[in-house]
Amino acid sequence: MLRILIADDHDVVRAGLRRVLEAQPGWEVVAEAADGKDAVSKAATTKPDVAVLDCMMPLINGMEATRQIRARAPKTEVLILTAHEGEGLIAELLKAGARGYLLKSDLTGQLLDAITSLAKHEPFFTSAVSETLLATFLNQQPRESLNDGERTFLRLIAQGHTNGEIANILEVALKTVESRRAKMMRKLNLSTAAALVLYAIRHGIVEP
Repeated sequence: MLRILIADDHDVVRAGLRRVLEAQPGWEVVAEAADGKDAVSKAATTKPDVAVLDCMMPLINGMEATRQIRARAPKTEVLILTAHEGEGLIAELLKAGARGYLLKSDLTGQLLDAITSLAKHEPFFTSAVSETLLATFLNQQPRESLNDGERTFLRLIAQGHTNGEIANILEVALKTVESRRAKMMRKLNLSTAAALVLYAIRHGIVEP
């Protein structure tokens, strides 16, 4: 059996994916998750062959969930589903450990091929994504100034979480959150929370 985990914050999307995947002989959806934190927990418990993750999920996004899943279940391959395409995002997802990247607009025609490739531990990218990666390599375009942890932290801020909520989600002290927020604002040369949110939107860290 090919064992699959599905993570997306929309019930209808998860139901649709489950229906399509379980229609394939020998494929089984062993777990579903509505947020990134739950996805990591269930991946660690069920050890699926392939985890299909939405890029933008509550609590922990697809990128951070990928990193944690690969750390806790290294044999699990990760396929990222996203509505957005960008050089920086693709590069960061690859660094996090994702082996496949699929635009939601391409789901109908390429989802099954993508999962089949990852099940064989082979990477999968559409032609459009491959061209984007090639252009990035050839042009050596500069990457975003925030590292992965900072992107996750900024996303939580942009989603409106309080410092206390962020401390609970990341399991760190409140003073640590306050210090990281101040450090990030200095690094980006921003002076207000609204400016942080605008930065996050412009750089694809959160959806508008």
